[in-house]
Amino acid sequence: MKHTLKLAVYYTDTASGIQHQLPAVYTRSGILISHLRYLAWHSGKSDSWKEKSIFAVRLLIDYVEATPGFRKATRLLKSFTEALITGTIDYQTSDDPLRLFWKPRDLTVANNILFHITHYTDFLALQDGYDQSRINPFREATGWEERMNWCAYYHKQANVFLNHLSSYSEAQKAATRKRLIYTPVPMLISNDKAERFPEDNIERLIHAGFVARGKPDFRSQAMTMLLNYGGLRKSEIFHIFTSDITIHPNHSDEALVRVYHPIYGRSPDPSYKNRAEFLLSETNFKPRNTYRITERLYSGWKNPLMTSKEGYFEVLFNPTYKAKEFLKTWAMYLKCQRVEPDNFHPFAFTNDRGEPDTLKNFQRRHKRAVERIGLECKKEFGTTEHGHRHAYGYRARKLGLSQVELQKAMHHKSPNSCLIYIKPTSDDIRTEMRESEK
Repeated sequence: MKHTLKLAVYYTDTASGIQHQLPAVYTRSGILISHLRYLAWHSGKSDSWKEKSIFAVRLLIDYVEATPGFRKATRLLKSFTEALITGTIDYQTSDDPLRLFWKPRDLTVANNILFHITHYTDFLALQDGYDQSRINPFREATGWEERMNWCAYYHKQANVFLNHLSSYSEAQKAATRKRLIYTPVPMLISNDKAERFPEDNIERLIHAGFVARGKPDFRSQAMTMLLNYGGLRKSEIFHIFTSDITIHPNHSDEALVRVYHPIYGRSPDPSYKNRAEFLLSETNFKPRNTYRITERLYSGWKNPLMTSKEGYFEVLFNPTYKAKEFLKTWAMYLKCQRVEPDNFHPFAFTNDRGEPDTLKNFQRRHKRAVERIGLECKKEFGTTEHGHRHAYGYRARKLGLSQVELQKAMHHKSPNSCLIYIKPTSDDIRTEMRESEK
């Protein structure tokens, strides 16, 4: 049974006067103000992170309402965590005495929910007027747990920029502590296969799949080329301005595409400090990652590795000759399809009314194009939009790019993020073994 609602509210920080648009938990006693303050404090976090926090808190409140007999918060949290993992349904009687009807959750999901609950209650414990102990306190770690904490610390430090500024004494203290409530350790999967768009169908998708009213859909073709041959994430293409796509200064028949940070990237108008200031001053739009996740114009931002102090990275086409094909497709889009907006905006891709194109619209067009060439649009087949990025990574790996080169080509902050493209799959290992037996 649901005991809460999620609302969209405006919250003004009385100290700074800054107004935030945030999701809020509404209970029978009103809005959960402490959680609203918590989200405002962490306003720099992504909308996805905030939504997960809201979801976790709502689950906990539902559990508290269903189990009023607990007197100690720590015991309540332990029971809540067990309910997340095992579910609350009695399958022998096909009933649930708590009336929650929760199915068992994946360990990774349960661990993420527990993290958000702990993070929120740790925040409460630091506030004035909250003198009670943490709901998930620390205990002394066992020898094995302390060793694992040190392993995690050194693994993290190996990939953190400016790690020499980290406090060893703080790490030593943290390694000797363990949360009292925790989920079982999830399975370690070292051969997770990256499902990629089938290489032998990408040209058919672009030229035969993307057709609108009997004519080539140059807009969708260009967007898909940026995904498959440029390795972009699908959210990144909606932050590109028209001015970000130019002719390469050293190769006049190739496109040069730059993807700028949607807020802090250099403004196309030098009279403005950054893109956020330009959009807010010259248009009725704002950086698209600052819209609410439920709003039509929202597009996420994964904070990729930038290659310029001006706040951008360049798209590296693979194969490189696709930069020429993309330039031709882009030119045809500008000539035949792009609608100049009445309400000025600088975004590269528009809908039929000249408004900024949206992720949902592109996903619908992509799904229809995939089905038009006889494929099924599913993640496990690699035929969704993200399958193109996996295809790019796999292609780069087959070219022999090193881990660091692959990291830069795919704009990962950590060199380990691209390991999924470097590590051999079970099929790769079988092929190598069969070749060695010949």
